[in-house]
Amino acid sequence: MPPEGAELPGGGALDRRLCQVVGLNQNCASAAGTLYHVQIEDRGPVLDRVTETEVRRVNVIVYANYGEPNARIVHGRDHDFPDVRTQEYNRILEQRIQELASEARRIIEEKEQRQVFRIKCLIREYYLTKNEDRKREFEEANAVYPFLFSRAFRELKQERALLESAEAAAPRLSPDPEPQPEAPPTDVLYPLDAELRERVMDIERIIIELGQDLQKLKARGESNDILLQTCRRLVTRAKESLTGRDVSEFNARRLEVTRNSLLTTWRQVRSLLK
Repeated sequence: MPPEGAELPGGGALDRRLCQVVGLNQNCASAAGTLYHVQIEDRGPVLDRVTETEVRRVNVIVYANYGEPNARIVHGRDHDFPDVRTQEYNRILEQRIQELASEARRIIEEKEQRQVFRIKCLIREYYLTKNEDRKREFEEANAVYPFLFSRAFRELKQERALLESAEAAAPRLSPDPEPQPEAPPTDVLYPLDAELRERVMDIERIIIELGQDLQKLKARGESNDILLQTCRRLVTRAKESLTGRDVSEFNARRLEVTRNSLLTTWRQVRSLLK
């Protein structure tokens, strides 16, 4: 690493401390009425633990139910950019931070749509099975996401009314088997503890990068069943650990083991692409 103030490949010579532009703190409400807080921090040049390279890092964190006792982090991600240390590049990152704020609001709406779908699945399953575990889950969802629970319940009533209306108007035929809903998406638990949250975001990022590189291998016809099955098992297990539902496994050591296993596999896949 060049000393502070030395010329860098990006063409600048700014001190590291001058490579942090102003961050952003923004309150907003979703379409459903949930209060959110978007926090964006420019961390400047840092050493990425995953790739072991110097990058300019911008961190995004989104809190739901902001200002309430049940506030929680629903999204967190590091966005890494080339390690260019110039005033011009600082201005580029300022613009990028504004774009990330808009992107965060889009992510909020997408996450709420997935949560509504998940809540509807839980309510349907309890209605059909009277399973107490499902009941506890949707009651917890009601406590954490009251606006979304109301929306999900309202949509279920509307869907049921439309279905009954269609059935009344349709000719009497043998009913087709009722299609099973898709499995609800996995929730990621972003801890309030900064170190644990960083491990979670590392794991999430490696999963994304690994998936993209596997697609490249498949497109080149160079993947094999053993590699794909190994990656699928690792990613499935990692996603399960990120939910935090198994409290005994949601700790720094277990997250580090999961991260290192994924990282080793990802490096093997990347070596095949070179």
